[in-house]
Amino acid sequence: MVPMKIAVAKGRIAEKARELLSEGGIAFPDTLYDERKLVITSLSEDFQLLFVKAADVPTYVEKGAADIGIVGKDTIMEDGKDVYELQDLGFGKCRLVVAGFSDSFPADTKSLSVATKYPAIAKNYFDQAGIRTEISRLNGSIELAPIAGLSDVIVDIVETGSTLRDNGLVVLREIEKVSTRVIVNKASYATKTAEVKTCMDLLKKGVDERRADYHNA
Repeated sequence: MVPMKIAVAKGRIAEKARELLSEGGIAFPDTLYDERKLVITSLSEDFQLLFVKAADVPTYVEKGAADIGIVGKDTIMEDGKDVYELQDLGFGKCRLVVAGFSDSFPADTKSLSVATKYPAIAKNYFDQAGIRTEISRLNGSIELAPIAGLSDVIVDIVETGSTLRDNGLVVLREIEKVSTRVIVNKASYATKTAEVKTCMDLLKKGVDERRADYHNA
């Protein structure tokens, strides 16, 4: 039997996803926790985890190299890949926001310079608001952009907002609440319906187990 391939974003999402899968009943060998491993097969050989960069998860799923993907909603929105989004796993919660100095986004704004690692999301948001934008794509220290005069505002994800506050910035608009989601290849959904349902049921079981443990703590 060919295993169901699940692409998971490396780092915190991968760790949480592995915990959920284990709690749902999918057993993996101890080498699962060797970060040098890129592919891990379950002991039952029914499932296979592919560890990839978050930005690559939707591509692996869309192209069929993975049947299922586990990645943040922000990545799904930015990539715009042709996949199905099936489930919110409820962890990795944060907000996708417009941020800057308190006076950076007046109500009558017609144009803005924007720094972000989410250019597609930013353009779509401001286009819908009727605001012209000059977008600079950055990959790190996004908060520095308005401080250094590179941009009027930034579009980024925030969890607690402490980094913004530490640098004199504030949330000006909220674009979307994001969390970790499950996406599925469309062909796999059609041809491996039972296998996809089994995987989703196991993930849901892991989520339910986690919630029960939290409430009983």
